[in-house]
Amino acid sequence: MCDLLDSMSETISAEELEMGVASETISRYRLYLRQRPAMLVVLLVLAAMSFAGVTALSRLYRAQRESLGSRWFNRGVADLQAGKFDAAVTEFRSALLYSRDNYSYQLNLAEALIGMRHTGEATAYLLNLWDREPDNGLVNLELARIASQQERPDDAIRYYHNAVYAAWPSDEERIRSGARLELIELLLHIGATTQAQSELIALAENAGDDPQQQQKIGDLFQSAQDYEHALTAYRVSLRSSPHSATALAGAGRAALELARYPLAQRYLQEAVKQNPGDAESSERLKTAQMVLNMDPFRRQISAAERSRIVVNAFQVAGQRLKSCPVRRSPGSGPSLSDDWTTLSPRVTQVELRRDADLVESAMETVFRIERETSSQCGVPSGPDLALLLIAKSHEGN
Repeated sequence: MCDLLDSMSETISAEELEMGVASETISRYRLYLRQRPAMLVVLLVLAAMSFAGVTALSRLYRAQRESLGSRWFNRGVADLQAGKFDAAVTEFRSALLYSRDNYSYQLNLAEALIGMRHTGEATAYLLNLWDREPDNGLVNLELARIASQQERPDDAIRYYHNAVYAAWPSDEERIRSGARLELIELLLHIGATTQAQSELIALAENAGDDPQQQQKIGDLFQSAQDYEHALTAYRVSLRSSPHSATALAGAGRAALELARYPLAQRYLQEAVKQNPGDAESSERLKTAQMVLNMDPFRRQISAAERSRIVVNAFQVAGQRLKSCPVRRSPGSGPSLSDDWTTLSPRVTQVELRRDADLVESAMETVFRIERETSSQCGVPSGPDLALLLIAKSHEGN
């Protein structure tokens, strides 16, 4: 009996022990569940702090690299502006070590390489930049200059057009005008006069009243043989700078080419007054004055004066014919020399006052002589040039 009681007591004690252990396990598990959110929060906080630290370090690293790149770049810009191209190239390359794809760094490196005449390497950089931004004005301008130097006019014109019509910052509009000027000079160099005239008209419309700019435009219009627009540009220039010898000389030349001889005379007189050493303007002034004085068909001159002028012109043409005998084509009839010799006894002041038709015949012979001798012996000078210009001004009359 005692043994049975002892056995039951031990069994109850074991069950109680197991129940106690289970209860303790459940308590611990419940404690764990209660503590888990707090642990997760702690872990998240630690992870966030670690991430923030890594991000901060990464930003600091990038900032240091950007700072170093910017420092090298600023040195390069200073040396580039000072014309120290070797140093600038080294400094821009150093800047690119810290920011390999930086557009501005590569563009300035290309410009420094151009300064060193390393156009091949510069072109490689510029073409890469053009692929990234084909409407970048400065990239197109540099590519146009290189193409122009390498005598690739078609490529140069294309890049110049891109540069002219690119979106330039407001403080760089002068570069756009400069690009158009370079394009115009290229077009004139290759003989594309019509295209040059079109670009000049566009340039003039946006040039404003700056006298130096308008004078430059006038000079280019002269080179393009557009004397009407040249005269307009010079007049705009003279409104702001009325005593500019260069603008006055240009206006005088343009007016002379347009056969506006009284206007040419006024401008050229003032040009020579402002610059007595201007030999070309002095010579043009003499020509304008001779045209005005030697034209027998101008208004408000007496019959006696007209007759005197015709006699003088006839003699000048005769001397020109002697110095430049005009070859006669077989079967073409009497030569100019024959015509001049036939008329010569009649071309006197007395006969000319009596016969108005003789004035026409004599001057027609003079004009023919000056035209023919000009085509065979070259453009004359002095009185013969004046007579040739008078002949041109009366063509079709």
